[in-house]
Amino acid sequence: MRYIPHTEEDVRQMLRTIGAASVESLFAPIPEKLRLGRSLALPKAASEQEVLSELAALAARNAHTESHDWFLGAGTYAHFVPSAVDALASRAEFYTSYTPYQPEISQGTLQTIFEWQTMICGLTGLEVSNASMYDGASATAEAVLMAMRLTRRHKIVGAGLHPHYRDVLRTYAAGPQGVVTEAHREASGRTAPLDRLVDRETACVVLQQPSFLGVVEEVGAAADAAHAVGALLVVVVTEALSLALLREPGKLGADIVCGEAQSFGVPMSFGGPHLGFLATRGSFVRQMPGRVVGQTLDARGRRGFVLTLSTREQHIRRERATSNICTNQGLMLLRATIYLALLGRRGLRELARINLAKAAYLRARVRETRGLALPISAPGFNEVVVGLGVPAADALQRALDDRIVGGLDLSPYASELGPALLVCTTELASRSAIDRLVRALSLAR
Repeated sequence: MRYIPHTEEDVRQMLRTIGAASVESLFAPIPEKLRLGRSLALPKAASEQEVLSELAALAARNAHTESHDWFLGAGTYAHFVPSAVDALASRAEFYTSYTPYQPEISQGTLQTIFEWQTMICGLTGLEVSNASMYDGASATAEAVLMAMRLTRRHKIVGAGLHPHYRDVLRTYAAGPQGVVTEAHREASGRTAPLDRLVDRETACVVLQQPSFLGVVEEVGAAADAAHAVGALLVVVVTEALSLALLREPGKLGADIVCGEAQSFGVPMSFGGPHLGFLATRGSFVRQMPGRVVGQTLDARGRRGFVLTLSTREQHIRRERATSNICTNQGLMLLRATIYLALLGRRGLRELARINLAKAAYLRARVRETRGLALPISAPGFNEVVVGLGVPAADALQRALDDRIVGGLDLSPYASELGPALLVCTTELASRSAIDRLVRALSLAR
């Protein structure tokens, strides 16, 4: 009864109320040839105990951070989530709340969004943030559409983008006839100078920082190249923790900063739901997608929060809408806001330094290990390209046999590097785990 709540008597009463002879009669409008004509091939019903046991056995087949040492990043990152984040975000008043249209009963949700926007502005060095977006890939695409509206141009230059982000961007840009061109990469791993790629038709340069390969890019140089031809610079961040250590993109010339904030207290969850963010300059706010929460005073002079700007199809004329996104990621935003408040400015920066130190240790171990190499010399954050002496699939399997998820096989994305992995070292990677990974990846068995 837990899973099939209607008794036979319930069904009879419902059929009698609507005047139907049987459940089968409800399907009479469907042509006979389209009906299955047989029972579903389902196993015999099982007890709750049996079902839970089966589901637990299936779940145990998954590799996760509790069962394996984890070195896979590439856009989704394994970070420690303080228990307070789960405890607070799971309160019923948070996870049952919906869009805060009525400020009188939504002050808690609205204040959370306002605090989130404030934190994102601080991390990005820009003046205004929206109330979050679905994920980093769609946030990137929305940022580019925004740049196209602002410049009335259609050429887009991508630099160091995650391949999946690039695919999503091309899909979004195809509608308004946007053309995406990919910048070249130097031997060091950094993006080559952009001067020859940008021109008076360029709407924006889209630079990922750090890049897909973990390289810290020259944001200032990209901003100069874009602004010289009247284009905008969009900086994409997939590892949001890097914002705690690297200089704010907005202070280096970025006009829009967007990306993925999953690293801030949001579980990997096999790829989602995650948390997109977008910030920009104050002068561009009316072309920003999504919604903005603002601070005001009520009739008694008390501080309050309201939806200040909602430029989507549900609120304004379709031709003037800046986005068709439905809402913001309220629950994921709540988790990230709690996480950032718990760590604070100094705690977040210290965590970023730990991640950087782990990557430095990995590089040192790779340098001294026969059969491994560092094909990229530019400085990075917490992701490292490790060159291999064997096919990447073989090395990953060798690591997996030792209960290590060793990284991302780069052969589909950067085959010019030869056999190589993109390895990520967050605070969860201990020195002993890094040593085990290096041994597993090396030629020495």
